[in-house]
Amino acid sequence: MKRPYIICHMMTSVDGRIDCDMTAQLQGVKEYYSTLESLDTQTTLSGRVTAQLELANSGKFEPKTQTYLNKESFTQNTISDSYDVIVDTKGTLLWDDDSTYNKPHIIITSEQVNLDYLDYLNSKHISWVATGKKEINLTRAVEILSEQFKVSRMAIVGGGHIDGSFLDAGLTDEISILIGSGVDGRNGMPAVFDGRPETRKPIPLKLENVKSFEDGAVWLRYSVK
Repeated sequence: MKRPYIICHMMTSVDGRIDCDMTAQLQGVKEYYSTLESLDTQTTLSGRVTAQLELANSGKFEPKTQTYLNKESFTQNTISDSYDVIVDTKGTLLWDDDSTYNKPHIIITSEQVNLDYLDYLNSKHISWVATGKKEINLTRAVEILSEQFKVSRMAIVGGGHIDGSFLDAGLTDEISILIGSGVDGRNGMPAVFDGRPETRKPIPLKLENVKSFEDGAVWLRYSVK
């Protein structure tokens, strides 16, 4: 299978929590972005929840019809050396026009996406990939990113469920964790990897590198065995 080299890169508190408002208050925020840049992953991928909070416009797309794609397909509306890939299974997020972006979007949905939403993305010059009958087929999605969009390296930058989904699918090559010098400790806050079934066993890692910073942040890089 031809696919990008995939690195999960996250900033966490010492207790492994990743709430963005919380991590933004920790020492280590500037190192998060510098370490991400050093990974040489021009393309990044986010889940729907993270994208809704940080990237997309407010509101939710409301289709006018009940007509669905029901097949694997993709459309490349922009060509770039780097992309902001968003996993949005049902196609609900709202966006600005991509035609002038230096880092345009690619929206990944399932094949159950509404055709109205795909028309909406096309009108915004936003590329998209639809694969998977009910849920997104992540394996096929990254194959298409590699083969059709020429993505060779990609960083997953949140959140916890999308991190866990890629790890469970065997698609994560490396885990890069920037630990900020602080503790969250609040109940119910998301962790780096969430949503794995209770029956799944821990996934072994190999520590490849450790780097500490003057502000107390620590950068850990693991390969996935």
